[in-house]
Amino acid sequence: MVAGGLRVLFCGINPGLLSAATGHHFARPGNRFWPVLHLSGFTPRRLAPAEQEELLSYRLGITNVVARATARADELSAEEYREGGRLLTAKVELLRPQWLAVVGVTAYRIAFQEPKAKIGPQERTIGTTRVWALPNPSGLNAHWTAETMAQEYARLRAAAEGER
Repeated sequence: MVAGGLRVLFCGINPGLLSAATGHHFARPGNRFWPVLHLSGFTPRRLAPAEQEELLSYRLGITNVVARATARADELSAEEYREGGRLLTAKVELLRPQWLAVVGVTAYRIAFQEPKAKIGPQERTIGTTRVWALPNPSGLNAHWTAETMAQEYARLRAAAEGER
C-alpha cells in the first residue's frame, strides 16, 4: 500500500494475525484506525480494511515497521524494531512522502532510538520527509478514545494540507 507522491505514509507497528491472514492493514474489528482516519478528515467516508487500496487515491499509504505478524506487538524484540526502522528509512528515502506517520509512539521510540519522543511532529526528518508519531489505534490502547485520536490525526492532516 505504498507509492511515490504520497501526502502521508502511515506506518503501523506490525501486522496482527487477522491482518496477515486477510492481507488488509488494521483488519481486527476492535482496531480504531479506519474510523479515526475518517473522523479526522483524511477520508470522506469510513473505509473498511478490504478497501485499503482506495487510500492511494487520497495520496495516503500504509506500511509497517516490522513485517512479522504477531498476536500482540509486545511479542516483537527491540532488534526487530530497530531493523524495521532501518528498512522503513530506506523505504521513505525511496518514496519521499511528505509525512511519515508512525502509528504508535512506543514503536517510534524503539525503531528510531528516540526514547523521549512524544506524540506529535518530530524533529527527525528522513530526507525531505517530516515525521509524526501518532497514538496507536489498537483497541488495547485505553489511554486514547477514538475522538481524541481523531483530533491528533486531524493535526497531522492540517499540517499535510498546509504543505501542498
